Amino acid sequence: MQSSHKIHKMVRTGEKLFTCTQCGKSFTRSSHLNQHMMTHTGERPFTCTQCGKRFTQSSSLNQHIKIHTGEKPFKCTQCGKSFTISSLLNRHMLTHTGERKHRCDQCGKTFTTGSFLKLHLRVHTTEKPYSCSVCGKGFTWRTNLNRHQKIHTGVKEHYCFECWKTFMTADDLERHQRTHTGEKPYTCSHCDKRFSQLGSLRAHERTHTGEKPYMCSHCNKRFTQLGALRRHEKIHTGKKP
Repeated sequence: MQSSHKIHKMVRTGEKLFTCTQCGKSFTRSSHLNQHMMTHTGERPFTCTQCGKRFTQSSSLNQHIKIHTGEKPFKCTQCGKSFTISSLLNRHMLTHTGERKHRCDQCGKTFTTGSFLKLHLRVHTTEKPYSCSVCGKGFTWRTNLNRHQKIHTGVKEHYCFECWKTFMTADDLERHQRTHTGEKPYTCSHCDKRFSQLGSLRAHERTHTGEKPYMCSHCNKRFTQLGALRRHEKIHTGKKP
């Protein structure tokens, strides 16, 4: 009874006593740590009987099975769009409410989710305490380091439960999932147009500022977008556009 109360207290307070010796990530329960360790060992004990795909967790297998059954039980009451998991529906709902309750204390920008705000905060710091043990490259956040290290290992462990594409990092998966949810968390400060990707916002804002950071090495003509520069350079190289 005492151990059960202790575990409940740890979960309630957010205390994380179980730490992965491979990457340093911490967990409130030993069972969660054991599940996480499978991402390092490659163990995938749960197998789909339909296609043979294997998973580290039974919950991931259950979500995957919905791809075969076509089940999308979570439906948006505003537009009728359906999703396989509730978290995608919740994120999609923000596209209707426009709720942006997460504010950056540094510049005042607001975001629909805390994870988007966390990503944004990296632009305000130059500290890079996390270094790659393979090549020595430094990173501001551990998640960025983990993402980089997978370049060396080639591991892709993050799955989209809508289309089952795989990604190296949770950030890559989250960006991809916006194609399903319709989220557009990045807003132009000049005209309020919204975008799903930060790169798309930055390219758009140059139409307001007139900034042309991409210069042709042949004739010095400048462009607002890299794609426009590449199309232009084919005039010099003789390649068909």
